[in-house]
Amino acid sequence: MKGIREKFSKFTGFFSILWTHRMGRAGLIIFALFAIMALFAPFLRTVDPGRTGEVVNILQPPSLTFWLGTDDLARDIWSQVIYGSRMSLLIGFLAGALSIFIGSLIGLLAGFYGGKVEEVLMRFVDFFMMLPELPLMIVLAAMLGPSIWNIILVVSIVNWPTTARVVRSQVLSLKERAFVEASRCIGASDSYLIFREILPNVVPIIFAQAVLMVTWAIYSESVLSFLGLGDPTTITWGMMLNFAFESGAMSRAVWWVLPPIVSIVTLILGFTFFGTAVSDVMKPGYKEKLGL
Repeated sequence: MKGIREKFSKFTGFFSILWTHRMGRAGLIIFALFAIMALFAPFLRTVDPGRTGEVVNILQPPSLTFWLGTDDLARDIWSQVIYGSRMSLLIGFLAGALSIFIGSLIGLLAGFYGGKVEEVLMRFVDFFMMLPELPLMIVLAAMLGPSIWNIILVVSIVNWPTTARVVRSQVLSLKERAFVEASRCIGASDSYLIFREILPNVVPIIFAQAVLMVTWAIYSESVLSFLGLGDPTTITWGMMLNFAFESGAMSRAVWWVLPPIVSIVTLILGFTFFGTAVSDVMKPGYKEKLGL
């Protein structure tokens, strides 16, 4: 119980420090707003985002009835934007988590074992990093078919190499430290050294990478959906832009195009601010500058 309280205290302390950073504060506020939208979507004057309306309500501009107007099927754009935040956050977090898991595991193994293991794993990483990301995602998404889960898989496959290289570089330094050598001398196994001694010290850099991966995942899903490679049965911000483009109404129905664009840009900026703040807070000496 004491250990849990200590960990919770460290967690809350970290976010307290993060709140003192202007970018961190802005990022947390933006994320909180979108999280509230996603969690309380049914209570924010929304309807079924996929439900079509009456012919007379097709491409209606914003009004008291339709706050952000309607699309070419008379669907409520306000509801689509609100429910789209759920899918963007879901895709961002799941794809980011999968990317971080794969990249961190490979980085840990390559950095710890070195030699032939490192050579094989890092050549594998180099191969993926050599490939252009967007064309690779387009090809994989086209091959796997239109599905939210396929989009998550595609984004994860493309994004993990960066994390692997960052984690490996940290592990190469940490495995030579005295506390690791001490554990090795008393007979600690490789798995114990990797996951109990080294991994906790790599968590800060992994957390910073996770924020970046979530940002990239949200952007990637929007691009792939706009290109028609997303799931047409699921409302996302990218699919909203794809529907607007396919209908030919982008130039004459600005109210249909601007909300998803503003949402995508704002959420990405929020995570970017948050990631920058996390990197700054984790730098040595930051607490001392604040007098903590």
